[in-house]
Amino acid sequence: MARILIAGESWMTTSTHVKGVDEFTVHSYVEGVGPLRDALTARGHHVVHLPAHRVPTEFPGDAESLGGYDLVVLSDIGANSIQLSPGVFERGEPGPDRLAALRDWVGGGGAVLMIGGYLSFSGFQARAAFRQTVLADLLPVEILAEDDRVECPAGAVPLVVDAAHAALGGAGTAWPPLLGYNRVVARDGAEVPALINGDPLVALAPYGSGRAAAFTSDCSPHWAPVAFCEQWPGYADLFDGLVRWLVRA
Repeated sequence: MARILIAGESWMTTSTHVKGVDEFTVHSYVEGVGPLRDALTARGHHVVHLPAHRVPTEFPGDAESLGGYDLVVLSDIGANSIQLSPGVFERGEPGPDRLAALRDWVGGGGAVLMIGGYLSFSGFQARAAFRQTVLADLLPVEILAEDDRVECPAGAVPLVVDAAHAALGGAGTAWPPLLGYNRVVARDGAEVPALINGDPLVALAPYGSGRAAAFTSDCSPHWAPVAFCEQWPGYADLFDGLVRWLVRA
């Protein structure tokens, strides 16, 4: 089974409560990795979760540390968090480009999956900022320069165009609606077995000796509603299929 590193899928929220002339601030920490982690571990995969606030200090920066995994999943975590370690950002010290290390590792036989979200691909106000990085070289999709989010509050039903593709894991053709996604453009030669609103939902391509994939919606709310990520049996089939296609062990 695959050894998987999931980076991202957590956030901190600050809210200010105003009660008459008094106010106070409350902070909370939330992890959205649960549905994906649970689905993959139930299929026998070994999953390590690196929360977003630990990515700047702990994301692997060379082939040796990446070699402890078969697959790296980036989910709702922007390029800055990966590229700007404290030494670079806070002290102005040169350091490794960890996205370049990830690209080279995939080219040498590793695998990467980017899952959509407000800080994936281009993202909210283009703040995910992957388009200008070397990681854009290996993805099976081209990233838009602008805010690429497509909100679908009424729900958009995915269209499976190749149900037999191994990367879909036998999830079938009746997928629950999704509430949004990142709009991208498939690269020439990429396989796109599932669409949403005519745009790529699942895209796949080799990169060097490795493989790369994109799932352009989310793996947890809000874009992936409970009906998709918790109640639909095909959820585990889909992400297990993506993992197995990527690592092809």
